[in-house]
Amino acid sequence: MNAEAIIRSIEAEYIKSDLPVIHIGDTVRVGVRIKEGGKERVQPYEGTVIARRHGGINETITVRKVFQGVGVERVFLLHSPRVDSIKVLRRGKVRRAKLFYLRDRIGNKATRIKQRFDRSL
Repeated sequence: MNAEAIIRSIEAEYIKSDLPVIHIGDTVRVGVRIKEGGKERVQPYEGTVIARRHGGINETITVRKVFQGVGVERVFLLHSPRVDSIKVLRRGKVRRAKLFYLRDRIGNKATRIKQRFDRSL
């Protein structure tokens, strides 16, 4: 057995199987586990998926939202124990793999993405 096969077999037990199919342009709600003092709670983070990177256990999505007039982006490691849940709220119709051009757009109308109806939620 070579090194890559050993690494893949160890990673396989940590890969989540209950993740929804996420595409670029989708509006998602990510439940993030936050520890405050001795308590732990789940905080939702809702925004548009503008990028996907890597694959396997290192797969990440970049979620962008505008909060109080300021664009905020967070990168989530999909298979991390900190990510509690991911719910797709709306499918987006886009024609490119990365939506970094949304960073330069200002306002609600300029950053809108058409809804896609051919894929189920």
